[in-house]
Amino acid sequence: MSVERYLLLATVAVWAAGLSWKDCRTRRLPNLWTVGGAAAALVFRLGYGGLPCLLDGFAAAAVSGVFLLLPFLMRGAGGGDVKMLFAAGAIVGWARVFHLLWATSLAGVVFGAVLLAVGALDGARLAYGLRCLFDWRFDRKAAAAALPPKDDARARIPFSVPIAVGLIAALLGK
Repeated sequence: MSVERYLLLATVAVWAAGLSWKDCRTRRLPNLWTVGGAAAALVFRLGYGGLPCLLDGFAAAAVSGVFLLLPFLMRGAGGGDVKMLFAAGAIVGWARVFHLLWATSLAGVVFGAVLLAVGALDGARLAYGLRCLFDWRFDRKAAAAALPPKDDARARIPFSVPIAVGLIAALLGK
């Protein structure tokens, strides 16, 4: 790997680690870091490779942002997660965007399973969703009333951690 690639990897790792730390502590991602990261990535692409490189990064960012759009609309993901994934797509570009999405999804499954296993995440909403899908006799109204609120910290995954893992994996890939 070249010196430029090491510098990019180090800069992105610090940015992603900072966002992950903030998300784990407060369950919030600051707009200054997420939108700022996306803007910095797109400006870097414009200066590095001109308009084609900028459009490549913007297309990857758009695909990445749309990837979390449905969970965001269903209130399963936060706006900060969508913006961070948008920025990650702008960083990796079109050639690696699908590696980013695959690695982020895999890291999210593993991270969620670990949080469930250690008891840091409440699995009531997952169990409710699965029973709604597979058990036609299930009393949805009574069970929905017993669910913890969506803003409870044990009901929300800090998804910036899997995004950071997916971003680093996509940058390290060949």
